[in-house]
Amino acid sequence: MSSSTIAIEQQDCYHCGDSCSGSPSVWVGDKAFCCEGCKLVYELLDDNELHTYYDLDSQPGITQKERSRREKFGYLENESVISRLADFQDDQQVHITLSIPNIHCTSCIWLLEKLYKLDGGVTQSTVNFLERELFISYHRSHTSLRSIAELLASIGYEPEIQLDRIERPKQDHSHRSLWLKLGVAGFAFGNIMLFSFPDYLSGTSYNVEGNFTFLFGFLSIALALPVLLYSSIDYLKSALAAVKQGGINLDVPISIGILALFLRSIYEITASIGPGYLDSFTGLIFFLLIGRLIQEKTFSRLSFDRDYRSYLPLSVTRIRDDDKEQTISVDILKKGDRVLIRNRELLPADAILMDGDCFVDYSFITGESEPIRKKKGDTIYAGGRIVGQSAKLDVIKEVSQSYLTELWNNAAFDADNDRTEITSLADRISPYFTISIIAVAFTAGIWWLSTGIETALNVFTAVLIIACPCALALSTPFTLGSALNIFARNGLYIKSMDLIEGLSKSTAIVFDKTGTLSRSEQAEVHFNGTKLTKEDRALIQSVCRQSIHPLSRKIADHLSETLLPEITSFNEKLNRGITADIGERKLVLGSLNFLQEVLSQTVSTGSGRPQKGSSVHIAIDGRYKGCFKVRSSWRSGLSTLLQSLNREFDTHLISGDNDQQKEQLLPLFGDESALHFNQKPQQKLDFITSLQERGETVLMIGDGLNDAGALKQSDFGIALSEDISSFSPACDAIMEANSLTELHRFINFSRSGIRIIIASFGLSLVYNVIGLGFAVTGMLSPLVAAILMPLSSVSIMLFTSITTHLKGKNMGLKAWK
Repeated sequence: MSSSTIAIEQQDCYHCGDSCSGSPSVWVGDKAFCCEGCKLVYELLDDNELHTYYDLDSQPGITQKERSRREKFGYLENESVISRLADFQDDQQVHITLSIPNIHCTSCIWLLEKLYKLDGGVTQSTVNFLERELFISYHRSHTSLRSIAELLASIGYEPEIQLDRIERPKQDHSHRSLWLKLGVAGFAFGNIMLFSFPDYLSGTSYNVEGNFTFLFGFLSIALALPVLLYSSIDYLKSALAAVKQGGINLDVPISIGILALFLRSIYEITASIGPGYLDSFTGLIFFLLIGRLIQEKTFSRLSFDRDYRSYLPLSVTRIRDDDKEQTISVDILKKGDRVLIRNRELLPADAILMDGDCFVDYSFITGESEPIRKKKGDTIYAGGRIVGQSAKLDVIKEVSQSYLTELWNNAAFDADNDRTEITSLADRISPYFTISIIAVAFTAGIWWLSTGIETALNVFTAVLIIACPCALALSTPFTLGSALNIFARNGLYIKSMDLIEGLSKSTAIVFDKTGTLSRSEQAEVHFNGTKLTKEDRALIQSVCRQSIHPLSRKIADHLSETLLPEITSFNEKLNRGITADIGERKLVLGSLNFLQEVLSQTVSTGSGRPQKGSSVHIAIDGRYKGCFKVRSSWRSGLSTLLQSLNREFDTHLISGDNDQQKEQLLPLFGDESALHFNQKPQQKLDFITSLQERGETVLMIGDGLNDAGALKQSDFGIALSEDISSFSPACDAIMEANSLTELHRFINFSRSGIRIIIASFGLSLVYNVIGLGFAVTGMLSPLVAAILMPLSSVSIMLFTSITTHLKGKNMGLKAWK
C-alpha cells in the first residue's frame, strides 16, 4: 500500500498535468488523475475513440477540480435567451458562436472540432483560435444549447456567456498579451543592461573583488527568468509542438538560439567563470517581440479592411415613407428600415416579414436547399434568399458585413480547396530552409570551438537568429493582402488572397451577354403583338417586379402602372422564364421555347419583321400576346477592352439569349465560333468544362443569376454587379459593372503581384546569405542579429507593400487611400 502511495505522489495528472495527491481511486490502468473530474473526462474521450487528443500534446486538458455546477446553465433553455445569442435559428437548426477562454493548444482545437462525436446533435464545430471562439451548429431535435454548454464545461471548456455584453461593441484585446510580454522583456533588458556596469567598469575601484558582479549576476538571472517563462513562451511552445508532431516550423531555430543563450549565461554566472549574455538574451526577446507586434498589427489592419469596410457591392431596395422605392447600398441600411426583397434576392440583415407569406432559401447558411415557408411576423435571418414573390420586411439588426463575408467564404462553395502553388511555396521551402540553417549553425559552432566556447556559442546563436525565415514567410501574405485591397478600391472584390494566382494564370475568358456586356440601365423596350390593356400591363409589371433578372427589371420599369395586383403564386426558372398566378389570371413570360413547353402547344409569333434585341414572350390565360424587345446598349469601352483581350486570350461569349445581336457582336470577338447563343445553365457549365479539358485556365464573367454553375466550374469566376444584390457564393469575386473595362488591367496587375512575391523571395535569400556570411565569420553578435532579424521582416513588409502599391499606381489603378 505504501509503495502504491509513493508511486501516486510521483505522478502528474494524465489529463491536466497537475500533481496527483495520492488516491488509488483516481487511476485508470497505469494512468493517474488528480481528481474524479479529470478521470471522467478521460473516460468520456476514451469511450468515443478520441485518444488522439492526448497524442497532440502532453497533458493538454483543463483541471476538473473545480467543475461548474450544471444548474448554472438552466437559463439556456429559455428561447428568448437563445434568440439573443444565436447567429441563426429555425425550427430545426441553431448556429451560435461561443467564447471559450480556455482554448490554449492544438489539442483543444482538435477536441472542440470533434464535438459531434461527444454530442450527436452537433453538426459542425469550428474554432477561431485567435479570438478563442467556437462556432457551433446543432439540431434542436437531438440536443440543446444547455446540453452543449454543460458538455463543454464537463470537458474543461466552459463557455463565457454574458448576456449584458451581447449588443455592446466588441473590444479588441488581441494584442494585449503581446504588449505585456514586450513590456516584461523591455523592463528586464533595460535593467540587466544597468546590472552589466560592473563588467563594463571591470578593473576600476567600483568592481573590487567582483562583489558587484556576483550580486548583479544573480539579479540578472531573476529578471531573465520571467522573460524566458513568459515573454518567449510562444516561441518555445510552438517549436515544441512542431517537434512533437515530427515537423519543423519557423520557431524551432529561434527557440534553439534562445535556449542556447540563456543556458550558457546561467552556467557562466553560477560557475563564476563569466558574466553571461543575459543582456543579449533579453534584448533578443525584446526585438523579436517588436517584430512580431509590427507583423500582427499589419495583418490586423488587412483583416480589418476585409471584415468591416463595406466592400461587397450589395444593394437593396428600401421603401421610403412615401411608399416610393429607392435602391441603396447595404452599408447605409439601418434598424427600422423597410426593404423590398425580390425573388432570388439576398436579405443582408435580420428582418421581420411584414406582408403575407413567403418562402426562404437558407442554403447559404444551412446547406439545405429546400425553401422554408415563413408567415407574417416571422424573423428572417441575413443570408436567406426569397424564393417566389417579393416580400416586404422591417430590418431589426444592423447589417453585419463580416457575417456576409463569412457566408461568401463558406468552404462549401469553393471549387477547389487546395492551396495554390505560390501561396504554399513558402510553406514547402521553410522546413528545408530551417534544417539547412541548423546544420550551418552547428557546423560553424564546431569550427569556432577551437578558439573558445564563448566565440563558438556566439556564432552558433547568431546564425540561428540572423537566418530566421520569417521574412520568407511574410512575402506572400503582405503582397497579396496589399493587392487585395487595391483590387477592392478599383471595384473588384476578391474572396481571399489565395485566389489571386488563379486570376493571374487565366488563358481563356468567357463572357455572359445580358447584364454583363450590355448596359441594362440604358435599355430600349418595345412591345410587338396584340395591344395590351391597362389590366394586362399591370399584370405583367407586377410579375416582372418580382424578378431580379435584368430583362424583367427593364420591362417593369418600362410599364408605369401604379395600381398593381397582388400575386398569389410565383415560380421563376432561371434563364428560361416565369409562371405566375394573379387571382384567377395566369401569366407566362420568358423564352419562346419556355412558353411552348408550359402551354403544351406551338406558339405562332406572327410574320412581322424581326427586331434586334432580347425577346421576352408573354402569354396571359393561355393566349399568346406578343413579346417585349429589350435592346440594351453595349458598355462604353467594351470594344477597346475586347480588342486588347483578343490579342492575348481566347475569348468567348455564352448567352441564354437568341442570336439576333450576332452581327453586332461578331466584330468584337472576331470569330463566329466564339459566339454561343441559346445556352441553358447546364450547357454553360459544360462549355467551361470543355475549355478546361483542352488545358485552358478559364476566367468566367457573368451576372451571378443563371451562371452559378459555370462560375463555380471556372478557374476564376466573377459575378458582375450593377443595381441588384448579386451576392453569389459560387463566384470567386464580385466586380462593379463600371469596372469591367479594367479587366485586362486587373489580370496584368495580378501577374505583377506574383512577380513581386518571387522578387521578395530573392531579396530574402540575398539578405540571409549576406547575414550568414557575417555570422559564420564571427563578425555578428547575437544581440545585433536579434535587432537585424525584425528589421529584415519589416523591410520585406515595406518592400512588398510599397512595390505593390507603386505598381498599381503605375498601371492606372487607385492604389492609395
